[in-house]
Amino acid sequence: MSVIVVGDAGLDVVARPHGPIPHGGDVRARIEFTGGGSGANTALWLRAYGADPTLIARIGDDPGGRLIRAELEAAGVRCAFTVDPDAATCCVVCLVDGDGQRSMLADRGANARFEPADIDPAVLAGARHLHLSGYVLLDPSSRPAGLAALAAAKEAGLTTSVDPQAAAHLTKDPAGFLDDVRGIDLLMPNTEELVALTGSADPAAARELLGVARAVVVTAGLQGASWVDGDGITSVPSEPAECIDSTGAGDAFDAGVLGAWLAGASTVDILRAGVKLGAKAVGQVGPQP
Repeated sequence: MSVIVVGDAGLDVVARPHGPIPHGGDVRARIEFTGGGSGANTALWLRAYGADPTLIARIGDDPGGRLIRAELEAAGVRCAFTVDPDAATCCVVCLVDGDGQRSMLADRGANARFEPADIDPAVLAGARHLHLSGYVLLDPSSRPAGLAALAAAKEAGLTTSVDPQAAAHLTKDPAGFLDDVRGIDLLMPNTEELVALTGSADPAAARELLGVARAVVVTAGLQGASWVDGDGITSVPSEPAECIDSTGAGDAFDAGVLGAWLAGASTVDILRAGVKLGAKAVGQVGPQP
C-alpha cells in the first residue's frame, strides 16, 4: 500500500541525564544522535509495518540533511524532499527523564520554510492515503503547505489523516486547527491533544470531533487506545513495555493504525497494531525503528 507522509525530517539529540539538571550547573548524561522528525518517524514505522511510504519534507543543504536522506532511502522510504540552501536541517534536543518521558527543544529549521510549491501532485499519483503531521499546520510559516497537502490529497481522491502532535500549540487556536482539518478521514490525537480540542480527557469527548473527521483515534499511553466513530467507541489496553524513551511513540502508533486500517483490518485489530508499534517505540532510545 502506498502512503504519502507530509511532515518534518531532522536530527534528534537524545539526552538522558543521570540526575536532576541544576540551573546554571552541569550533570553527566547519556547522549545519542538519531534520525528524527515526526514525518520521518511515521514513514519509517510504516515501512517497518510493510507499507510503501513516500515522505514529503524540506531539508537543508547540509551534512545533516544528506545523512537523513541516505538513511531513509536505505530503509526503503522514498524521499520527495525540497533542499533549502538557506536553512539548516531540523534539529531537536530530546531530554528524557528517569521515567522515559521526553521534553523537546525543537528547531524546525528548513521544515519551518515548507511551502505549497513543495507539494508536487505527481508525487501523490497512485497513492492511497496521505498522512499529515500537525506540526506543519501549527507553525504559521508552514501552515499554507499543510493546507495545500490536504487539498491536493482530496483532489487526487486519497484518504487522509492528521496527528495534531502538540497540545501546547493547539491551545492557541483549537477552533482554527479543526477548521483546517475539516473533512479528513482520521484525526489521531493523544489524550493531551484531545483535552486541548474538547476540554476533556475522556475518549467519549471525541464524539464532538466527528463533524470534523470520519473517525477519531485516541492514544492514551498506558491506558491503551480508542477508536471513536458514528457506531460508538472501541478500546483496547496498552501492551506491556518498559518505557526507556517515549520520543516518537505517537508516530509509531499512527503507523500501526494506518497500516492496519488501509489493509482492511477490524477496528480492534487496527488499535492493537497501533499500540504494538507504540510499545516497540518506547522500549528503545530514539523515535525510529
